[in-house]
Parts: sequence; structure tokens; C-alpha cells
Amino acid sequence: MTALSGRLNVRLDTSLELLFEHAPANASARVLATVVGTTGSTYRKSGARMLIMADGSYLGLLSGGCLEADLKIHAQEVLQRGVARAVEYDMRGPDEVLFGVGAGCEGAMRVLLEPAAPGSVAARALEIAARASQLRQPTSLVMVHEAMEPGLGTYAAEAPLPQLLIEAGEQSAADATSRSLDVSPSGRRLRAFVQFLAPPPHVLVCGAGPDAEPVVSAARALGWQVTVVDHRAASCDARRFPGALVILADADAVGRVVDMSVCHAAVVMSHVLDADAAYLAALAEPGGPGYIGLLGPAARRARLMQKLGPEVADALSARLHSPVGLNLGAVIPESIALSIVSEIHAWLAGH
Repeated sequence: MTALSGRLNVRLDTSLELLFEHAPANASARVLATVVGTTGSTYRKSGARMLIMADGSYLGLLSGGCLEADLKIHAQEVLQRGVARAVEYDMRGPDEVLFGVGAGCEGAMRVLLEPAAPGSVAARALEIAARASQLRQPTSLVMVHEAMEPGLGTYAAEAPLPQLLIEAGEQSAADATSRSLDVSPSGRRLRAFVQFLAPPPHVLVCGAGPDAEPVVSAARALGWQVTVVDHRAASCDARRFPGALVILADADAVGRVVDMSVCHAAVVMSHVLDADAAYLAALAEPGGPGYIGLLGPAARRARLMQKLGPEVADALSARLHSPVGLNLGAVIPESIALSIVSEIHAWLAGH
């Protein structure tokens, strides 16, 4: 996903991160399935991934459960032969009943299946992309799904790919956009999907109270990166926030302990007026998150803006979402967290 006006590039399809976080460590025989092309209405789009294990279990979805049973059959063939292949599903007409699903989705999908055991070309490429993601750096991957040379599969934009594909990967990273490639070098057709991978969303949560736990949990379930900052040592227990970076720091020091330039969104929810004012003052600085959510009613927001003064309030006004969250009628911490993360997701998607 390319940057909206004034926003950092961000990638909402975090299937790459979720595969790395949840893939069983002891499953050496596995197949990577990647959507490399779609037409019409499909559940997932190009670049979506899932892992299919030798025992038939799988991680992730490429359809709403319609195609996974058939994909498992093809995955077994890929494992037995050790050779990648591409399969196509066309759900746009009456012939779709051949698949035994009758989903009526009116879309078509091409999927690349390839061996992805540790040490494989695919595993190496995903590891390179995952490292870039952890460092919040953009990168690209090249999925070759029709060719004589190189073999079908997922590659980092480097050797042994031919120069044509390396340059396509570099260009996608430079342009911050994915593209499909269909060329015929030396008279032989080569088709590839070149995927630009922006960093996943990074959310800063200012305040580590009990109600921050479901917010962090919901964001982490989406594969987002989360940093939690609080000035209270008793609250900064990393065990309460699995997968998040937890930092103990005074509220007025948050700009020094967190790189605001890589945060897409922030939620201020410490429940301490002075601390929330300090967090907001730091977030008001130029180059900070484009989305700032503030927990609490409008009267509390007004009190905070008065405390901060007109200059800081003006700097916050275009970015501040308060009361934070979509109006879902939320009444418990979990549904309030759902409303908060939903609003951030909608903002990131430009909806």
C-alpha cells in the first residue's frame, strides 16, 4: 500500500508476519501458497500467503475456506515431487460447481505453491523480508509463477534471479508499488508478481493500564507492531503484553525513547491527566504519528487542550481522534479495544 497524503507507507496484509509468528517450529516439510494474480471479487488479493503442513494442517487463508481443501491436495503433490507449481481457480460462472463449493464469488485466482522447508529458496526470501519488516524498512519479493528459467518460486530481489527480475524488484521498492510482469525474454514467456512490502502498522500505546491489554492484543492479532510506554514501573510488565515492546519512561520522555517517525498511530490512554498531557505534547511535534487517539470524553479532551495551550492544541487538531474509536456501542474493555483498533485500521486504509 502506498502512502496516502501525509502518511507513511504501510502494509495491512500482514500474512508474512503472522506466518513467522505462528508457524510450528518443528514442521520441516511445508508448502508456501501465495496468491500471484486475481480477477474480479476474491477473498484475498495478490501477495496473500498461507502455509500448508505435511499433515494437512495450515496457517492462514487464501479464501473463506472454499479452496483450502483443494489447495491441500495440490500441496501434497508439491511435497512429493519437490517442485513448485501454479494452480488457477475461476469462480466467475456456473463451472465453479466443479470445485464442489458453489461459492458464487465471481472472481478468479492464481496461486503459486512451492516447497518452503527451512533452508529452501522460499524460506530464505521470506526471512530476508521478515528482517526488513522487523527493522521497519520497505523491501520487495519476486514470485515467479511461469518460466523455464529461473524455477518457479519466491525470491528476494537478488541473485540467482536474472537481472531483469532483480531490477523489477528494485523498481517496485523504489516506486512503493507492486506489479505484475509478463515478458518473453529469448522467446520464452516469463510471468512474475513483484510485491512491494511496506512495513506493517506500528502503533504506540501511551499507558499500560489494564484496558490497554485488549488494545495491544487486538493489534498484535493483526500482525501489527506495538510499542507500549508507561511511567509506572508496576504497569510495565512485558508479560501482560505478549509480542509488544514495553518501555518504562516518564511521559515527557516518550519522544526520546520512541522513534515517532516510524509510528503510524498512537493511542493515549494512561488515565492520568498530567501524563496524557505530556504524551500529547510529545506527539504534537512534527514528524509524529498521523493518527493520535485519545481515550476519554469530550470534556476531558477540552480540559487537556486548555492545559496544553492553543499552539499545541492547533498542532494536534488535524490528527487527533477523540473520543478514540468507532462508535460501535462498545461497553466492555474488549469491545472498546475493538472500536479503537477498527478506527485505526480504517484510517490506515484511507476509509
